[in-house]
Amino acid sequence: MTEAVNMETIGTTALITLDRPKANAVDVATSQALFAAFSEFESDPQLRVAVLTGAGTRFFSAGWDLKAAAEGESVDADHGPGGFAGLTEYFDRTKPVIAAVNGLALGGGFELALAADLIVASSEAEFALPEVQLGMIADSGGVLRLPGLLPQAVAMEMLMSGRRMTAAEAERWGLTNRTAEPADVVSAALQLAEQIGRGAPLSLRAIKEVVSATQTLSVEDGFALMRSGRLEGYRAMLESADSLEGSRAFAEKREPVWQGR
Repeated sequence: MTEAVNMETIGTTALITLDRPKANAVDVATSQALFAAFSEFESDPQLRVAVLTGAGTRFFSAGWDLKAAAEGESVDADHGPGGFAGLTEYFDRTKPVIAAVNGLALGGGFELALAADLIVASSEAEFALPEVQLGMIADSGGVLRLPGLLPQAVAMEMLMSGRRMTAAEAERWGLTNRTAEPADVVSAALQLAEQIGRGAPLSLRAIKEVVSATQTLSVEDGFALMRSGRLEGYRAMLESADSLEGSRAFAEKREPVWQGR
């Protein structure tokens, strides 16, 4: 990893930390370093869940590095594989990522959290998309993902006004999974990761695949797609040794030993 992005392994969890004082802002080089970390996590068969957080206590991430912009980095710069922050356009990843939002998640920082599968927030966290006040829009996922996660009126208000949403409001709307005290947000995310990581790896992959592939379909069409054989992860799960191991472990009253195959 780099000085700006650190990754450590805790059991079957990868803890990825964005560390760019003072605001954990993201430039092109940092986007590429984040993608390298997520790619390493994705390719390691021993790792099942990733937790992404920011260093310090004030900022999860302030988003795009405006200092880099002032020095010539274009607003539409190529941030490399995975898009901005290495995750917002990493569409083919198969493993779950939890954002442990330890502070302010602003602009691209909020879009980075939205690109994760789950969010654990500090009680002092705040979320905002202020791009409209800078003559831009939240086009690293904000305008695409937020309206699907919040009531339309609430999402449009945030996008058009740039107002901040508190952690309490975010949890009330179901935008976040849980809220923790500031000192406990990473440990709460790691506990959630450990709970998820006890599940069968191929089942986790299949859940992500099926949800992604069917979320714009009717239930009937979703069933048809699942039964079509075109979803590789779902098919691999059905045909796996792990699916048999789960049944055996239940019958034998023991913990399953997943092989990921």
